[in-house]
Amino acid sequence: QLQLVESGGGLVQPGGSLRLSCAASEFTLEYYAIAWFRPAPGKEREGISCISSGRGNTDYADSVKGRFTISRDNADNTVYLQMNSLKPEDTDVYYCNADIVRIMRSLHVWWGQGTQVTVSS
Repeated sequence: QLQLVESGGGLVQPGGSLRLSCAASEFTLEYYAIAWFRPAPGKEREGISCISSGRGNTDYADSVKGRFTISRDNADNTVYLQMNSLKPEDTDVYYCNADIVRIMRSLHVWWGQGTQVTVSS
């Protein structure tokens, strides 16, 4: 189990920005693929963005493509999700996780507390 702590959420107006952080204190994150998730109908979470280990290739769900950017800061041992042009429908609790393969197989994984993002006027 890779223990991660999410932070950076908050209240923002539509069109605003937030930067979420996914930090590890006991592991070196650059050696792990990390993905961001949020709840979705019919399943625990939907993947919204991921970054691979090594070269750090990235991918995004269509709903956030062009608005969100995932990145890794190896010096800080943190993965970030820069969220721009936020919409009310982005309101949710956001989680990060390294157990991407298990999640894709619909197997049980441990989730952290997540961080709340609220987009509202």
